[in-house]
Amino acid sequence: MLTQINGLHHVTSLASGAQTNNDFFTKVLGLRRVKKTVNFDAPDVYHLYYGDQTGTPGTVMTYFPFPHARRGRAGTGEVATTGFTVPKGALPFWQERLAVFDIAGIEKTSRLGEDRLMFRGPDGDGFALIEAEDERTAWTANGVPEAAAIRGFHSADLRLSPRDADASAELLRFMGYEKQGAQGATTRYAVAGGNDANVLDVTVTDAPRADQGAGSVHHIAFSVDNREAQLAVRKALMDTGYQVTPVIDRDYFWAVYFRTPGGVLFEVATNEPGFDRDEDTAHLGEALKLPSQHEHLRARIEELLEPIVD
Repeated sequence: MLTQINGLHHVTSLASGAQTNNDFFTKVLGLRRVKKTVNFDAPDVYHLYYGDQTGTPGTVMTYFPFPHARRGRAGTGEVATTGFTVPKGALPFWQERLAVFDIAGIEKTSRLGEDRLMFRGPDGDGFALIEAEDERTAWTANGVPEAAAIRGFHSADLRLSPRDADASAELLRFMGYEKQGAQGATTRYAVAGGNDANVLDVTVTDAPRADQGAGSVHHIAFSVDNREAQLAVRKALMDTGYQVTPVIDRDYFWAVYFRTPGGVLFEVATNEPGFDRDEDTAHLGEALKLPSQHEHLRARIEELLEPIVD
């Protein structure tokens, strides 16, 4: 069993428009945009990062907003819901706030003793705000008070078919996730002693296979402290039979990727070097930052990208 994984690092999804995506996360949810850069493989598309003040691993939601992208179809083999922690007693504030912004799919539920508020993002993305004890310092902006502000990720919900459930559970146990409980078709796993974003819920269903598009999670990333830990995880996964990519420099972290038995794209990302490597903390996310290999294309890229008005 691996011991290097701390919990979630970031979750990356697809969107159909940059301005709408930016407004939802900064003006509705009150998160901070900590980086404005571009997709390494499609530099005419933004890569936007939202999180706490510094983009601490375990707080960062990221997006590739492909203009006018078709909406994805929900199903198995995907991350169905991304959950954020909010303080105890904060859900009434959020229920009222989300209604004011005409957010879709607002529904109060509970799971394994925790109250949660379900809702949908601009492209049908599945989200939940979950009341739980969390000592992380919140970023507060746009009318969201400290007493209600999002602390970071709580969990992610994987939706899998019955034929993939056992092999996926075996992978999670190998990654250091231990079963914590179950409710109906959902089983909870967590990393003991991990970060505050150390929960995964797995729901087994006979739904058709998901088809990615706007509103879909592209991949989910797990945190390790440094490159040494990442290399150890990569070797262990490969020794177990997984096809893992070489280490890729993503400017703000190093990454490796592999597919789960259920088809979900997993990433293992380092906590180093962080989002302040090319911007002062006070000005994170303000300027367009380009990977070095695309810097010579800056004028053309800026011409192609949808302007974002903050």
